[in-house]
Amino acid sequence: MKGILLSGALAFLFALFATPLAIKLLVKKSYGQFIRDDGPTTHHTKRGTPTMGGTVIIFSVIFAYFISHLLTGREPTVSALLVLALMLGLGFVGFLDDWLKVSRQRSLGLRARSKIFGQSIFAISFAWAGLNFPDDTGLTPVSLHLSTVRDTSLKLGAVAVVVWVFLMIVATSNGVNLTDGLDGLATGASVMSFLAFVLIGVWEFGQSCTISPGIKCYQVRDPLDLAVLSAALAGATFAFLWWNASPAKIFMGDTGSLALGGALAGLAVTLRTELLLILIGGLFAIITLSVILQVGYFKATKGKRLFRMAPLQHHFELLGWGEVTIVIRFWIIAGLCVAAGLGLFYADWVVG
Repeated sequence: MKGILLSGALAFLFALFATPLAIKLLVKKSYGQFIRDDGPTTHHTKRGTPTMGGTVIIFSVIFAYFISHLLTGREPTVSALLVLALMLGLGFVGFLDDWLKVSRQRSLGLRARSKIFGQSIFAISFAWAGLNFPDDTGLTPVSLHLSTVRDTSLKLGAVAVVVWVFLMIVATSNGVNLTDGLDGLATGASVMSFLAFVLIGVWEFGQSCTISPGIKCYQVRDPLDLAVLSAALAGATFAFLWWNASPAKIFMGDTGSLALGGALAGLAVTLRTELLLILIGGLFAIITLSVILQVGYFKATKGKRLFRMAPLQHHFELLGWGEVTIVIRFWIIAGLCVAAGLGLFYADWVVG
């Protein structure tokens, strides 16, 4: 528990004080956000707001994770290092996208194929590496079994696992990216999701098969250290929200959204809660679904739209809802989804 508290507190403090320094630097370099002309007109006032703030979140997490281990005398685990590497890799892809936007002075960065290719490299590498590095009990960071709130009896082949994990990572990272359209929306929802994984990691450690053997125990490698990493992610993202809340002084950009989405998927995979991620990240799933429905309906009806605009948050903007109202109400939805996910996780343990 000491490591969790240290990690969360250090990440929060580092991000809280490093973000205004990043804002000054980005303003000096004129690295501002470009806004789509076809989007809500209220967003045009945000043009020029510093972007690529996700770099602060990433470095805050890395700093807090390793310093907390240095102070507690514990060694980093393979599971957490793999999730960190995944976060860093997807953050790099997002950084390239953001860099192209600010350097070319346009709202389009990497081409869709190039972005997916970059995400694929790091997602597949994470999945493949996670199937290796067994501990003394033979547990690897990534399981061959499909998991819901724990591993199920459905065993997949190594190739199927790599494909499945790849799809999870790409879907989740893009889901967070789609949600990051209003000040603080994706940031606040991410904080709730990471806090949920802190609780899940701590619970799985306390009820692990090495500590409390029995029919209800969890066979998860490094759950406590994954909780430490989750605390760092929650702390850094929460501090960034101070500056990202409306009116935002800085945006995390694709650098942050892809990194946070990758971290969420990585934690779900390593904590054996893959399908539970649909509830833990419920808001991201809803907003991603809105885009899928919009595109599908548009093609099926030859030009008609289901929503006034997708992703879903922009539909409500065009209906006249205020930005802060949308963000708060969507946070409520995110909180309800997280609560439902944690309830389902605990209910599974209760009923055995």
